[in-house]
Amino acid sequence: MTVMEILNSKSSEVVSFFTGLDEMLDSIGQTLKNRTLHLNGEKFLTNRDVCRMLHISSRTLQDWRDNDIVPYIQIKRF
Repeated sequence: MTVMEILNSKSSEVVSFFTGLDEMLDSIGQTLKNRTLHLNGEKFLTNRDVCRMLHISSRTLQDWRDNDIVPYIQIKRF
């Protein structure tokens, strides 16, 4: 098999490689989508999660935080 045959996007090796890659990316995506943040046994929600659950915009959520309507903590990522 020549290099050009290997690089042909229709070759079975290339198709198989990208099919496997797609499956891995889907699996990683599902894992990240279903993850929840836990700290000391408590479950924490992201801004996006809270906005979706309450059907509010991110601006409204920030206003509620600024006015002490909802409690929050900020977790820094390293």
